[in-house]
Amino acid sequence: MSHLEPEAKIFACSQSVYLAEKIAEQYGIPLGKITMSKYSDGEFQPSYEESIRGLRVFIVCSTFPSADNLMELLLMIDAAKRASARHITAVIPYFGWARQDRKDKPRVPIGAKLVAKLLESAGATRVMTMDLHADQIQGFFEKPVDHLFASTIFLPYVKSLGLDNLTIASPDMGGSKRAYAYSKFLESDVVICYKQRKEANIIDTMELIGEVKGKNVILVDDMIDTGGTLAKAADLMMEKGALSVRAICTHAILSGSAYEKIENSKLLELIVTDSIPLKKESKKIRVLSCAPLFAEVMHMVHHNNSISGKFIM
Repeated sequence: MSHLEPEAKIFACSQSVYLAEKIAEQYGIPLGKITMSKYSDGEFQPSYEESIRGLRVFIVCSTFPSADNLMELLLMIDAAKRASARHITAVIPYFGWARQDRKDKPRVPIGAKLVAKLLESAGATRVMTMDLHADQIQGFFEKPVDHLFASTIFLPYVKSLGLDNLTIASPDMGGSKRAYAYSKFLESDVVICYKQRKEANIIDTMELIGEVKGKNVILVDDMIDTGGTLAKAADLMMEKGALSVRAICTHAILSGSAYEKIENSKLLELIVTDSIPLKKESKKIRVLSCAPLFAEVMHMVHHNNSISGKFIM
């Protein structure tokens, strides 16, 4: 192997082992060995159990709650830096704190910017993620960011459904760009939900912009948290005469009573990726793995090949 192409190894934070194992299998190498020492007060310390000197290290870790996931990733990056890894890529399928991408009122933090600086300060030389809540978060980094789109996973599945009178919908104004991108490839109409919130996770009113009568609707969003928005949007569209309503959400946070809301809603199906592990099974939820996508892009990055062909949005 040449000096310019170091060996690659894949490691995982403890809560993302389920996904890292799939990625490593698709990549064609075993998952690297790590041990985690824990103290009685909750402090923990990761340790690489194999040499990574001069290598390219991929650390797989979605930073969903709790904050221990982010802290574990930071410690693993720091450990890799101090173990003389040549390249350290933080593979973050779900980038947490991404909803804090701006100051929307006085005296609040910009959490996404803070996380970006923490990752760089720890020693990450590259970041790989998928469907950021806001595209501009890439600009918070001074290191290269590979921002992948789950549309490469979802679009083949949507086409396989063979739905007539298909309409793509955005559950809010902020997701209209994503909805239009899907509609372009599916050659479908677009409708948008306009919502107003009383406070975080609580919707006051919702109105529909566009026609859904006689249509098979697919709602598209980057994440689903409490499920309130999608459930309300699906119920509204069925009231307006839609034939069916499905939803595509990259990151299945599904907190609080989300599972109950999904089960009791008019949603026919919720399609998600495994960027975050499901807390429990549901007949309405279908999981499509993002492991093949990440494994392929990681292989391209390692061999310095262009990844532009993986961007279809």
